[in-house]
Amino acid sequence: MTDRLQNASDEMILLQVAQGDERAMELCISKYGPLVWSIAKRHVQDHSSVEDVVQETFTDLWKSAKRYNPGIATEATFVGLLARRRAIDYARKESRRPQLEPLPDAESLPHATIDSASVLHCESEDIRTALKELPVETQQIFSLHFDGGMTHPEIVEKTGLPLGTVKTRLRRGLIELRNKLRHLE
Repeated sequence: MTDRLQNASDEMILLQVAQGDERAMELCISKYGPLVWSIAKRHVQDHSSVEDVVQETFTDLWKSAKRYNPGIATEATFVGLLARRRAIDYARKESRRPQLEPLPDAESLPHATIDSASVLHCESEDIRTALKELPVETQQIFSLHFDGGMTHPEIVEKTGLPLGTVKTRLRRGLIELRNKLRHLE
C-alpha cells in the first residue's frame, strides 16, 4: 500500500515543483537526474558540457513545471522531452561556434628578419626638405595631425574641410613623402 502511495506521490512531483516546492525539486533531481544525464550524454560529447545541459534542463524544469499536464504524458516523458530539447539546442549552438585552435608557442614561429632593402634610412633634414615639397594644404594638415596631435575630426573642425578630404590628403601626403624619400637614397 505504501508503494502505491509513493508511486502516486512520485507522479505529482512536477505539480509540486510548479507550486515552488523546493523539496519537490530536490526529489525531482534525484529521481530524474540519471534520465536527464543519459539524454544529455547522447547529444553532447564534452563532460563539462553535459553538466551544463543537465543544469540548464533542471533550471528550465523549475520554470516550466506548470506546463506539465498529467493527462498528456507521464512525468518521465515530460522531463525526458525537455532534456532532449535542451541537449539538441546546446549541440546545435556548439556546432555553429567556430572551432578555434590555440596559437603556436612563440619559439616555434619563424623569427622575422628585417630586409635591409625595405628600411628607409633618412635624416631629419631630408624629411623637412621633402615635407616642404608637398602642397601647402597637405603641409597644414600634416602639421595639425603630427605636430599638434589632432585627430581627424579635430582637424575637420579647425579647417572646415570634409572628413574624407582630410583623410585623403593625409594618406596621399604620406605616400608622396615616402616616394620622395625613396628617391633620395
